[in-house]
Amino acid sequence: MLFTILNRGGAETMTMNYLRKIDRTKVIFDFIVHREERGVYEDEIESMGCKIFRFPSMTIFNTLSYKEAVSNFFDLHPEYEMIHGHCSELGYYIYKEAHKRGVKFIAAHAHSEPSGFDMKKPIRNILKRAMRPYLTHYFTCGQGSAKWLFGRKLMKKAIFIPNAIDANSLEFNSVKREKIRSSNDWEQRLIIGNVSSFSPAKNHLFLLDIFVEIVSREPSALLVLVGSGGNMESKVKEKVLRLKLEDKVKFMGSRSDVPDLLQGMDVFVFSSLFEGLGMAQLEAQASGLKVLNSTKIPKDGIIIPELVSFLSLDQSAAEWAEKALQMAKNPNRRRCSQEIIKMGFDINKNAKWLQNLYITESLH
Repeated sequence: MLFTILNRGGAETMTMNYLRKIDRTKVIFDFIVHREERGVYEDEIESMGCKIFRFPSMTIFNTLSYKEAVSNFFDLHPEYEMIHGHCSELGYYIYKEAHKRGVKFIAAHAHSEPSGFDMKKPIRNILKRAMRPYLTHYFTCGQGSAKWLFGRKLMKKAIFIPNAIDANSLEFNSVKREKIRSSNDWEQRLIIGNVSSFSPAKNHLFLLDIFVEIVSREPSALLVLVGSGGNMESKVKEKVLRLKLEDKVKFMGSRSDVPDLLQGMDVFVFSSLFEGLGMAQLEAQASGLKVLNSTKIPKDGIIIPELVSFLSLDQSAAEWAEKALQMAKNPNRRRCSQEIIKMGFDINKNAKWLQNLYITESLH
């Protein structure tokens, strides 16, 4: 498994869901990461007997040393039969070397569909095209992600792997809701929730604009931001101070109890610039929580349509606020686990399917 860092991002959380359910006497997950600091999932991963190997971050300035690290890894570890990459085009040199060494199963997994322009985009476009000839399998969580990473022709070969969740553990529970709201002093507050890293794509600055409008209409509102990482956290906190919202915005950090926190929220607002099939909104729907998405978020992840609404990012913060308040004040929370299972997003069945795929392909 290839990752940048094993923190609570969507791809990492999805992989952990599969790892916990898969039969580890039949399939072993080991990991390559590209950060020196330990990710929050590493203790749990190692407790399950999985190995974690550290590579340097890949940049245009250390290409030679990175390629050397990749080559040395395969010299020391010829035993690996499969590569499953979750770091998009950044797995290029590993895919290439694995192909050279005769690895029969080399998969890249498309998790998101970037939009807009950043300075790295030209390099990313070069690498994603260069990696494709070395892949034997193409995995995706949605059509948009597959098209971006694999292109129009190869996306037709992509295998859909659901961002599966434990539906029963996420099911709405009124007792849990009361407990969470009490322990966090939320009883008299209207809770606007968001679970994501602080990267530019998550669009937290616009979310704060929306929240200003919400507070002007509903002074009891509290914005609960769950997540960490990304280069925007300091800017978001600066804007909170500038807007004098310190007592109305709660930074929860990276949390292991996200399913419980979702129980206590009144509406989930996801104003992202782009997404794959986001884990957070799947979990929110599973808990019966209403979700307000930007139209940049693919509809592949809509399991329970009556819970989800969409607004364009071209619409004003005031319009977003009005819609969010309308949804929050008419929650109609209910149990949704059977719908999740019926739609094919429950982890138990999907873990067995993925396990069988690995085993079958290893025999070829």
